[in-house]
Amino acid sequence: MSDAEKHKAEMKALQQAQRAKIAEAGDPDRGLVLVHTGDGKGKSSSAFGVVIRALGWGHSVGVVQFIKGTWITGEKQFFDKLGAVTWHTMGEGFTWDTQDRDRDVAAATAAFAKAREMMESGDFNLVVLDEINIALRYDYLTAEAVIAGLEARHPRCGVILTGRDAPQAICDYADLVSEMREVKHPYQAGIKAQRGVDF
Repeated sequence: MSDAEKHKAEMKALQQAQRAKIAEAGDPDRGLVLVHTGDGKGKSSSAFGVVIRALGWGHSVGVVQFIKGTWITGEKQFFDKLGAVTWHTMGEGFTWDTQDRDRDVAAATAAFAKAREMMESGDFNLVVLDEINIALRYDYLTAEAVIAGLEARHPRCGVILTGRDAPQAICDYADLVSEMREVKHPYQAGIKAQRGVDF
């Protein structure tokens, strides 16, 4: 058998296996829960990529940001210009900037109340809870409360939770968990965050 024939036979077998898997897979008739976590860059960026994909299919999308505060980001400016995303920035900035635990807890609680309202409304196909894992990491919210909110969401609503250190309970609950791993980052070489790349 020639190399070309061998390759064709291997690809045909792979095609059949893939088609069998697709035929066996079912639709859960509910929105999925995705977690983007890890110490590498790209957790929120990946979520906003999914937002673009959802918008491409005419889906309705909401975003609640838990930490970023008034920080101006390229993605916020883009989606504001597009006018297609319901966006709530409810954090007060990095946790080391506020230095006030009660204030941070109150901000996270208000943000999650808004998130629950959106998830339960039936108005959204996708809601992104940006940096909620940081609020969980510092115990501004509990995993139990977040899971209860996810359980109460409208069946059509998918949710993405981003941020480092996603609690195990959240990962266990999710349908998909992706962990971004840092291999190399310009900040370690003393290069400050860049517009259009980092924010």
